[in-house]
Amino acid sequence: MTKAIPDAVLDFIDVGDGPSARRIAVRSRRGQGLGQGLGHGPGLVWLGGFKSDMQGTKALALDDWAGNHGRAAVRFDYSGHGESGGDFADGTIGRWLEESVAVFERFCSGPQVLIGSSMGGWMALLLAREIKKRTSKASLAGLVLIAPAPDFTEELMWKNFSPEVKKEIETKGVWLRPSEYGDGSPYPITRNLIEEGRNHLLLGSAIDLGCPVRILQGAQDPDVPWQHAFALTHRLPADDVVLTMIQDGDHRLSRPQDIARILAAVAEIG
Repeated sequence: MTKAIPDAVLDFIDVGDGPSARRIAVRSRRGQGLGQGLGHGPGLVWLGGFKSDMQGTKALALDDWAGNHGRAAVRFDYSGHGESGGDFADGTIGRWLEESVAVFERFCSGPQVLIGSSMGGWMALLLAREIKKRTSKASLAGLVLIAPAPDFTEELMWKNFSPEVKKEIETKGVWLRPSEYGDGSPYPITRNLIEEGRNHLLLGSAIDLGCPVRILQGAQDPDVPWQHAFALTHRLPADDVVLTMIQDGDHRLSRPQDIARILAAVAEIG
């Protein structure tokens, strides 16, 4: 008789103090040996993208895979996203990194694979750097980055904005950007998001994480061009870094064949 895999448990934690406090939604599952060759391995930590949430196709596929392989798995929503509290317009890279660190330290123990999609790729790199600085019950086994967008507030947003858009952000403090995702509603790009993001830029120097890195990038990605992934690989150590270019892949990389590649990259790390 097949043993039923329990669902991930929904929990909430408070991050920040005073007016900046926000309630963060987290779904986690504990690792468990299931027999039949399915044993323990590093836990999985999902870091989602800008304006996405932990109930997306890739996040659910990874959680399902973790459950079937006896792996621990943690996913959460940044403030202003999904089931978490807070206003999206208050979000910054530093604010979302603070939440990522809090979730990691509260819910993870032992080796972990960080899996970041789009903005989550930047967040995974920043979180990995924070993990190296700290003494924690959890450690870093490796990173799997899907269409990673480090420095996107500067390189992919600000530098590509028209003079009119830049002026609106500088004078009004916000610009409503049209969207082709979600319900299609425009979303705010704030001056604070752009300016605070400059505190976390990575592509100007070497990024030494001391662990394996796997990068999956769609050549047809309209949001994060493949050249951006190449720029990232040049900043990573040459050993144990693999970039997989998916010739017909878009930004989402959520097709069954894309999911299979992501899961294979996770399994390859351990």
